[in-house]
Amino acid sequence: MESLIRMLHYIQQGEFWIFPLLIVMALGFAIATERYVYLTITRVRNRGMLDKILGLLNKDDIQQAYAASSKSDIAIGKMVSYGLARYKSSHTRDDVEMAMEESMMEIIPRLEKRTQYVATFANVATLLGLLGTVMGLIG
Repeated sequence: MESLIRMLHYIQQGEFWIFPLLIVMALGFAIATERYVYLTITRVRNRGMLDKILGLLNKDDIQQAYAASSKSDIAIGKMVSYGLARYKSSHTRDDVEMAMEESMMEIIPRLEKRTQYVATFANVATLLGLLGTVMGLIG
């Protein structure tokens, strides 16, 4: 409770410049939290799909693995589905790798969405803090 009172006291002393700083902090925290939740869910779903596909591939059931991966909208499912589709037409390892790398070009932007804003907000928060300090010293 004492730390909350101390924090509110600092906010009152911060005058005008504390409010843009709090807004930037809240936006950065919201984006970081959303990305953490999304990436955690994606990791769990990818791990489950990969276990399912690997089980089918270990049994040499490529048709079932392709059917399971092509139906899913999970990142690893799409990547494996591209690779298995290419495997049907060309059995060379390089062609399969190239198809899977192409699918990664579609998947990575969804995973990295909005992550650059966290760094931007961190830089803006630092500058707002410095501006508030300078204005406080001038005042």
